[in-house]
Amino acid sequence: MLALQVIAVAYLIGSIPFSFLVARAFGVHDVRRVGSGNVGATNVLRNAGRVAGALALVLDLGKGAAATALAGRLAPGDTVLPAAAALAAVVGHMYPVWLRFEGGKGVATGLGAFAPLVPRAALGALLVFGLVAAATRYVSLGSVAGALALTGLAVAFRGNDPVAVATAATAALVVFRHRSNLLRILRGTERRAGEREA
Repeated sequence: MLALQVIAVAYLIGSIPFSFLVARAFGVHDVRRVGSGNVGATNVLRNAGRVAGALALVLDLGKGAAATALAGRLAPGDTVLPAAAALAAVVGHMYPVWLRFEGGKGVATGLGAFAPLVPRAALGALLVFGLVAAATRYVSLGSVAGALALTGLAVAFRGNDPVAVATAATAALVVFRHRSNLLRILRGTERRAGEREA
């Protein structure tokens, strides 16, 4: 019973649409209707400015970490419940009940959720994200590479434990949510970082 309650609360924490709320506070009525349509920090950055983008990023990272911390406090020593809570927070961000399940792509929330559980893997994933995004100027490709790296590093550091399994499930969701971006990259129509919209 406790496990189900914690997972439900983690989902609700993850589903808090900080990017949507921050963008609205900075003058963008509905971030889902501008730019990429994604409820995430990158789209907020592009359409509401750097301060708004940074604030959205910090809040999305924070809610992931908060969900994991809650599970760890309620089930000290357990690895299954924090891993499940981390995944639930990512699902909440991607499919928030408050926005009729139109959410973001889960990258920042996932990083925040798994950083307390596998800090070295999270740091490595952040490095991979930065390198790929800088080399290609595709934030989306960097995000996918980072998510896959998180899984690979988590397995390398921990084996096939619940946390590593949860990172794999998260990576699969991140790739799925980026499927349109990946198709646009293949077609040469994906927007690069720093490019203005045509």
